[in-house]
Amino acid sequence: MNFYKSLEEIILTSNPYEKIDRFKKFYEKYKNGKVEFEKDFTPTIFEKPSFSDYCTIVSPKDVPKRGKFDTKEGRAILLHAIAHIEYSAIDLALDAAYRFLDMPKKFYDDWLEVADDECRHFLMIDELLKELGFKYSDFAVHSAFFEAGKKSLKLIERMAVVPRYLEANGLDSNPKIVKKLSSYKDKFARKIINALDIILYEEISHVKKGDFWFRWACEKEGIKDYKKAYFDVVERIYPGTLHSKTFINVEARKSAGFSCDEINMLSRKIIC
Repeated sequence: MNFYKSLEEIILTSNPYEKIDRFKKFYEKYKNGKVEFEKDFTPTIFEKPSFSDYCTIVSPKDVPKRGKFDTKEGRAILLHAIAHIEYSAIDLALDAAYRFLDMPKKFYDDWLEVADDECRHFLMIDELLKELGFKYSDFAVHSAFFEAGKKSLKLIERMAVVPRYLEANGLDSNPKIVKKLSSYKDKFARKIINALDIILYEEISHVKKGDFWFRWACEKEGIKDYKKAYFDVVERIYPGTLHSKTFINVEARKSAGFSCDEINMLSRKIIC
């Protein structure tokens, strides 16, 4: 089985359940040494997200608003949004392994492991969504994470933007959702909280992997001030967004590789 071509086919698969099934079979072969890296492969720059044939895509400002967790539909909107983040994260993890050629084997091990985690997260949230009588694709979604991939086609950009920016933002937003859900004492709210606790714990390791490979990329490019490089990359791709946070999960970010200097720079005050 070819490595890059197989990943390309998996990424292009629109149906999430088929995508996950195909990835699981590929990943088993990869772990057993039955996958070969092609020589002289040229990765494709994908023009549209894989879910474009499965979901209705709208502008981020037009997706259903999260917030009302006391109704079935309100909880379904929350779960659907999380499921879409996990679906998008599957593609982004696979794309990292697909796009960046001639990397150390640990790089491919890391991002395929992340993809495997994201598959499990998607299915876990999807089961909760189904318990409410909804399914993935019932609500409109955005393509912001796909666009992030298109904007970060160099390794240093991808590691800064996806794990160290987008996924790290998830470390901050997760506890806020949990806190809001904690005011509801029913069993289903507890199920969502338990799922979010699992996701938070495992996402820390994803951001940490991104931190490792971001620093690796900086070293390869002769960049000594990785903090400045990080802020420069994110500011170029997401102008004016780095300092817009009202809450930073300090301990989670530190566990994921962020320095106190970076955290204080993000918050614009001393919190670490």
